[in-house]
Amino acid sequence: MSGRKPRSVANPLESAITSPSERILKECHSLYVDSDHGLVRIAGSLGVRLLPPRKKIIVMIMGNHSAGKSSFINWYVEEHIQKTGVAIETQGFTFITSGRKRESLTGNATLHLYPHFRPLLEFKGVTDYLSAEISTSKQKKFSLVTFVDTPGLVDGDMIYPFDVNSAITWMGEQADLIFVFFDPMGQALCKRTLNIVEMLSEKCGDKLLFYLSKADEAGKETDRQRVMMQIVQELCRRPGLNKCGFEMPTIYIPNPQKPSRCVNQIDGVCQTIEKTINQAVQKTLDQLEKDCDLICSTISSKLEQDRADATYNRSVRLYSFLCGALGIFLPALFILSFIVNTFSKEQLDELLGEGSARVLIVFTGIMMYLWDWIPEDGQVLFVIIFGAFCYLLLLLAKYFSGCGNKTMTKKEKRAVVEYSDYIQDIIKTKKAKLYEWYLQQCAAEYDL
Repeated sequence: MSGRKPRSVANPLESAITSPSERILKECHSLYVDSDHGLVRIAGSLGVRLLPPRKKIIVMIMGNHSAGKSSFINWYVEEHIQKTGVAIETQGFTFITSGRKRESLTGNATLHLYPHFRPLLEFKGVTDYLSAEISTSKQKKFSLVTFVDTPGLVDGDMIYPFDVNSAITWMGEQADLIFVFFDPMGQALCKRTLNIVEMLSEKCGDKLLFYLSKADEAGKETDRQRVMMQIVQELCRRPGLNKCGFEMPTIYIPNPQKPSRCVNQIDGVCQTIEKTINQAVQKTLDQLEKDCDLICSTISSKLEQDRADATYNRSVRLYSFLCGALGIFLPALFILSFIVNTFSKEQLDELLGEGSARVLIVFTGIMMYLWDWIPEDGQVLFVIIFGAFCYLLLLLAKYFSGCGNKTMTKKEKRAVVEYSDYIQDIIKTKKAKLYEWYLQQCAAEYDL
């Protein structure tokens, strides 16, 4: 294994049309999920669970219906993917991502594409309201982003087919960014939106970003300021949202046919996405280093534990042998003493030889001396106790023989050593090159 290089996910043609960040994330992902020598597989064989990094960041967009969520996605992708309009067009979750060909998926097919979102099934009825739109667009940083368009939120008697509040909150916890769009045309203070925002603020407030969408339709500057003040005041009334200094940039979809004097900060949204992508690249590379160290330390611990287990096993085997030997030798010697006592020294010398006979006479003589020392009325009790003691020795021998710890075979030890060498020589070297490549990209962008 140590000489095997991980497969590269990018061929020359693909390298020419993908960004360095995209290639780095794909390379890191492939190092985890490689079917033969991926980190997930290696860690699993060691009893460690690793999650492969995402190849894209997830941006969830929420807000009341007609807040401009779908319009923003269409503008970012530069393709008419999501339906837009005053009606509640989005009633479920739609994942918008890039791919090799234009496709639309629904229900279980969507979950097959995003298996890590299967916990959404906990929310009864949500499966029928899941969909995915795959676009071939390469505009902006879309190749590194998965947008999640959430159900349009309204108050009143609107009934959703699933627990929309909990589902959006769960999805927000999985996302890297949460954009909250407030529509200035009368629905900005939708209580359902504010309730969900409050729940998200408690769990992942650092991801939340607020925007006044469709700002060019809010009338004059004074009208926009009034709407923003109302929204901020309502947010600050919420216990979980009473922070100091809300930021709420004004954004709208630029239209050359409808020039507006309203300040449009929609480019700042793109910069936020790009910044999050860069952070994701850094986090992925850092996590790759940590996971490599975790696997190597786990291997070192296993080998050290195996050596300790082997030492322990040698000890218990010795105890088992000694107890077993005594459990057999002592009663054999006891019986042999009575047998030897029936022979004369000359007979023993003739049968065993002078040296062997002398040793046997010494041991049996000691045993017979001890036997003679025992009072005659206590000899039966002694035999019982002596037999029980020898039986206990045999039980101890059996007990010690089963006390050994399981140790690795030579094949298993060779395999984990190869894993360690592979990670040190191949994976970490690859990670260092990817990090250097990332820094070169950052320096090149900075110079530009």
